[in-house]
Amino acid sequence: MKRRTLRVEGALVGKTVVAAVASELGLPEPRARELVDVGAVYVAGKRSRDAKARLTAGQVVTVVLEEGGQSPLAEAPPAPELRVLYEDADVIAVDKPAGVPAQPTEGRVGGSLVDLVGAKLGRAAGLVHRLDRETSGVTVFGKTADATSALAAEFREGRARKRYVAATGPGLPPSGTVDLPLSKDPSRPGRWRATRAANGVPALTDFHTLFAGPAFCVVELLPHTGRTHQLRAHLTALGAPILGDSRYGGLPRAGGVDAARCLLHAQALELGHPRTGKVLRLEAPVPEDLMRFFAAAGIEAPAGPIRAGGSGAG
Repeated sequence: MKRRTLRVEGALVGKTVVAAVASELGLPEPRARELVDVGAVYVAGKRSRDAKARLTAGQVVTVVLEEGGQSPLAEAPPAPELRVLYEDADVIAVDKPAGVPAQPTEGRVGGSLVDLVGAKLGRAAGLVHRLDRETSGVTVFGKTADATSALAAEFREGRARKRYVAATGPGLPPSGTVDLPLSKDPSRPGRWRATRAANGVPALTDFHTLFAGPAFCVVELLPHTGRTHQLRAHLTALGAPILGDSRYGGLPRAGGVDAARCLLHAQALELGHPRTGKVLRLEAPVPEDLMRFFAAAGIEAPAGPIRAGGSGAG
């Protein structure tokens, strides 16, 4: 990420945000205003969308100029169609498309799942759990502050139950439990390692192998905890990383079928309704890229109630 940081002093004191950015970066004001509009400007650590706000002495202004090799002003791709799985006065559940981040990134607004749901509702919605960018599947939002708080408690207190499905490399046993703590891998930034050799956070995953072949496996995953990269790291520890997961060594192709992204899908979620307390059972159809591996294996995707053991905090 490329950024420019300015300290408000001297001639910058009292200037508007857009005027300060324009003068310090040598930009025309319309261009500086675009940076403010897309959320690439931060004042005192908070995103500033008010181009006319006046700066005070000592404030720090940060401008994100490039993120992931791309300018925040680059034209965004068309927003994907949002599939709503369930909606009432308190809750909206959607099928997150692969490739869409759960939340806005630092240098850009728009295009995240939070933005897409907010645009549909015409107001902000409360995200209570997150999926990785490449992971698809069920994601639930609260439509009120009370609903968001109650839904978050379902995850935090381990009452929410989740079922994932994935295509992996070969070699998985028929079933089992992975009880390996997770810690950041110091030798590979962005990766987590599943090992008892480090002081990691507890993580527990049940799995049931639905198909085991010489080229790939298809597996049902039931996390008891909801740690960052938990399923990806646990499957790597079993010697069968998720296909398409380049960060963890997953193959880009297996059994003659391509895996263009990390083939992990949050297929089902069960949790208490925030107002009635009744169990909501939400399911997202397996996407086409992962479904090709189910078809090659000659098996059906799981459906119906989640087996015991599928609770998770996130």
